Amino acid sequence: MTTQDDREAFARHSRDQSVALGKDKEVFDASTNFMLKLDPYDYSYLWTWMGVPIIQMPADILATQEVIWATQPDIIIETGVARGGSVLFMASLLQLIGKGQVIGVDIDIRAHNRDTIENHPMSHRVTLVEGGSTAPETLAAVKALIPEGARVMVILDSDHSRDHVLAECRAYAPLVTEGCYMVVADTMIGHVDESDAPRKRSKLWFKGNEPLTALRMFLSENASFEVDEVLNGKLVLSSSPGGYIRKKQTKA
Repeated sequence: MTTQDDREAFARHSRDQSVALGKDKEVFDASTNFMLKLDPYDYSYLWTWMGVPIIQMPADILATQEVIWATQPDIIIETGVARGGSVLFMASLLQLIGKGQVIGVDIDIRAHNRDTIENHPMSHRVTLVEGGSTAPETLAAVKALIPEGARVMVILDSDHSRDHVLAECRAYAPLVTEGCYMVVADTMIGHVDESDAPRKRSKLWFKGNEPLTALRMFLSENASFEVDEVLNGKLVLSSSPGGYIRKKQTKA
């Protein structure tokens, strides 16, 4: 008995369904409302990666994994280190791929978080840079860590104010390699009215002063990036819907 090879059809169906899901406003609104109901329980803070708090929604962890596996970057830059789970997660994927380094940038890498990262089995694939993410000296230190010809991916997940995120987009976009991604985290804030916005945070951001507004401003001035409608389409129950943008390939 011959079994039909349906891998291509399965992948095509998944892509079509992802795009269709991304256009379903009713489902997106229901997903947003459900996330707001989860927030009092600190839902995104409940997860760990290899024993370290990752502070991410599961959907975003999977989406980031898909991007890294598909694009095989040599360097992943993440602004915002927090407790370290995210940089270690990405380092573990690079370990599986067999190459690469994660550069974690944060204005304040606390001693206990640095200790967790530097004593983790994946620490050899992580380099930490302490400093303001858009400060000239920080950018110079990051650029010095990127080998010539490296494929570079960027994740922006530090200060979520509009002006800071826009400044990060402008500063780090030139480092992203064609075909690779820049991820603007926590765009969900821009979809929530101030009256409903989460308030269990050390800093509060509301619609208009948040990453989604910054991303839209950046895309309006920079035509070299495009929103991945397939990946973003399935990002319900995600903190970063619409935040996965890809640097366009230059036509030969």
